[in-house]
Amino acid sequence: MERVVLKNAPKNLQMISPDIQKDIVHAIASEITKEIICDIGDDVFSILVDEARDTSIKEQMAIVLRYVNEEGYVMERFIGIAHVADTKVLTLKMEIESMLVANGLSLSKIRGQGYDGASNMSGEINGLKTLILAENSSAYYVHCFAHQLQLTLVAVARHHGAVSDLINLVGGSSKRMDKIRECQAAKVVEALCRGELETGRGLKQELGLKRHCDTRW
Repeated sequence: MERVVLKNAPKNLQMISPDIQKDIVHAIASEITKEIICDIGDDVFSILVDEARDTSIKEQMAIVLRYVNEEGYVMERFIGIAHVADTKVLTLKMEIESMLVANGLSLSKIRGQGYDGASNMSGEINGLKTLILAENSSAYYVHCFAHQLQLTLVAVARHHGAVSDLINLVGGSSKRMDKIRECQAAKVVEALCRGELETGRGLKQELGLKRHCDTRW
């Protein structure tokens, strides 16, 4: 960008206006998405979907693709967010199909579905998983492991007051939080050395403690 565009542009062309910045972000996002789709190729994949209301009080649905690349690594790649007027099953399914089609993917290539346990997502009669299974019997549903873990941790924290007290104690002090991060970072490095974490991805994981209300599912 700097070598090709900025050096050949007028000195007053700084490309910092909001519109230009948005155009640049959209262009980068488009190129990254193309690389993800190219990485999947004609292979099968799974979808991870969740919806939440953002700060502007709009219901947004995020879609992540999970697949195995040519090197045998399991990859999870975010491909987009869609604004949905409601959380009805047909609305969600239509938006998922639209995003897949827009990226040259087919519903028939889905081999797994991962959602939370809400009835509109996992219902046996009219849930999203059931509608997709009706069109693709190979799209097996699994209750999102992260959601199950979150539910478990919230239940434990509510049942055992000491857990909430510990989180409040550590979270209320930057020095204590730094100690937690240092200890966790040391454990991550140790796990990397033992080969328990792959390619250093574990270095990007959360190193602090979160209250159970910090995550919405």
